[in-house]
Amino acid sequence: MSPLRRLAGSCLLGSTCLGMACGGGSSSSPTTPTPPVAGALTMTVDASGVLLPKELVVPPGSRVLFVNQSSRARQVSSDPHPEHTDCPEINQVGFLAPNAVRETGNLNTTRACGIHDHDDPTNANMRARIVVR
Repeated sequence: MSPLRRLAGSCLLGSTCLGMACGGGSSSSPTTPTPPVAGALTMTVDASGVLLPKELVVPPGSRVLFVNQSSRARQVSSDPHPEHTDCPEINQVGFLAPNAVRETGNLNTTRACGIHDHDDPTNANMRARIVVR
């Protein structure tokens, strides 16, 4: 009996056989971002387009998650506009699509970091700061 016939005879479900014959296992469909853990260092653009909290205090070495719950993409950037030089670790968030979650780099230096949307720098709803201390 051929190995393929033995495999076919031992399968209980046709879909299992197809998965095994094709190498099966993983799916290539996109995944939904995992919501941030309660108590995590997180800043969220809420559904109405407001970045909250307006100030987040974190210890040195922290990373901050940015969550976009609004329907509009954002370009998260460090102050000042357009240089974005105060806290380059924030610039690692960059483009934040709707429903996306992205993280800053390690915020190691003790300082206050202003944040804005590069594409809408005067929008007070998208201004906040992270204080590293």
